[in-house]
Amino acid sequence: MTTQPKPAPLLPPPPPLPIASANVVPVSVGETSPAASASVGKKSDGKKALEAKWGKPNIAAGWTCIPNILVRRQRTLGLDSIDVNILLHLMTYWWEDGNLPHPSKETLAQAIGISASTVQRRIRAMEAGGLLVRVERRKDKNRSDTNLYDLTPLKAILEPHAEHEVAERTAGHAGRRTRMTRVAKVPASDSSK
Repeated sequence: MTTQPKPAPLLPPPPPLPIASANVVPVSVGETSPAASASVGKKSDGKKALEAKWGKPNIAAGWTCIPNILVRRQRTLGLDSIDVNILLHLMTYWWEDGNLPHPSKETLAQAIGISASTVQRRIRAMEAGGLLVRVERRKDKNRSDTNLYDLTPLKAILEPHAEHEVAERTAGHAGRRTRMTRVAKVPASDSSK
């Protein structure tokens, strides 16, 4: 008789990070800078909806917008669960369009529970597949810094899939509306009998 392994106990949350200096405004994942927030309008309504759905502490800890089409079409795109997991983690570091994510391979590996060499291999394969672009950075004295990851190619690859899904959904809705608006002729009851 085999026994199921016991799940690992949940770890307590990490201690809070030190507060940034007074002239730096910290921005959490999923949030924007105060200047960007002021220009967006009713962004807080969306945040309130997320808080109602997921709970205020979870949203306060950070959130990331992920196109559903990435998850729904991962097999079509040739992505396995590790690839998608790496992309999801990269997205959590992509706070603003012009500010490319740049976590280290070690950070990604530790978060996912795989080796840094696996992360490196998978990112290299996704780059060869045209899903992302690695931008090498250098420190002083020609030392390497963490790479920047440009996910713009992924966005371009996802768009036709998304347009196709939207067209299918629209056609499905139109068909349902047509069926729902058809009025069946009910024979009039003969009240003379």
